[in-house]
Amino acid sequence: MTGLLKHCTLCPRACGADRTRTRGLCGAGAQVEASRASLHLWEEPPISGTHGSGTVFFTHCSLGCVFCQNRQISRRAASGTTVSIAELAKTFLSLQNKGAHNINLVTGAHYAPQVIEALAQARLLGLNIPIVYNSSGYESEDTLALLDGWIDIYLPDYKYYSSYYAARYSHAEDYRETAVDAIAEMVRQSGPPQYDANGLLLRGTIIRHLMLPGLAGDTAQVLRDIAVRFSDTVLVSLMRQYTPFDMECWPELNRTVTDQEYEDACTLFRSLGLSGFFQQEQAVGESFIPAFDGSGLEEEK
Repeated sequence: MTGLLKHCTLCPRACGADRTRTRGLCGAGAQVEASRASLHLWEEPPISGTHGSGTVFFTHCSLGCVFCQNRQISRRAASGTTVSIAELAKTFLSLQNKGAHNINLVTGAHYAPQVIEALAQARLLGLNIPIVYNSSGYESEDTLALLDGWIDIYLPDYKYYSSYYAARYSHAEDYRETAVDAIAEMVRQSGPPQYDANGLLLRGTIIRHLMLPGLAGDTAQVLRDIAVRFSDTVLVSLMRQYTPFDMECWPELNRTVTDQEYEDACTLFRSLGLSGFFQQEQAVGESFIPAFDGSGLEEEK
């Protein structure tokens, strides 16, 4: 699959970079870079469970949101820890051995071919827990087709309804059209939510929407669109954890979401008959951003 890196179209930017010789628009080269692997307890309850989700944070991202809380690792100029396919497979197994309920791949589209190879190796060595694909929602359907059969749970964002906000804050005017098609493919692959005896998710799609200050109308349109398109085939996570920092260039985003903004959105969520999760005010704050120090990544021995 490494041939896919010679003219890269793994994400909707389709920059065509030869990543075996240079870096793509997202900042990724041919080798996988990751920034942390750990048991993560801050995901939705049927993902984190009691032991945590085995989360691998990949470096770089194709989207470039101005407010990204993981900007330390998501920007084109970011650098992470280089890991081989074998090391990535060992990382998955190490997380399983630590009690992870699943393997959670955070922003990994630009490494999809390498991730598939690592999952194949890890399965041969005993990896048997669900695989979660944690995504911005800005995904190529061709890349999702590659992942068909490898991913059990999809965890995409649906960030914006408005192309204006998508262009202003994520440099992706085509975000909504791209995301709804991608999510439809994710739902097709995963099917409706399935749980084990302990209430942990085995298969399914959870759509996340992070509320932004002042964008309550856009949030309402996102929720209505989810209800129309996906109704009871998905779970929805309405998030209020937006934390502004270094947002002087976007003063309209330089505050948190108010209680009233969030409660109004929750009321609409319920009236639309959506199923899923709300977030407590305590989730707001930089203390919920992990240390991206390369910890937890396995090395060859």
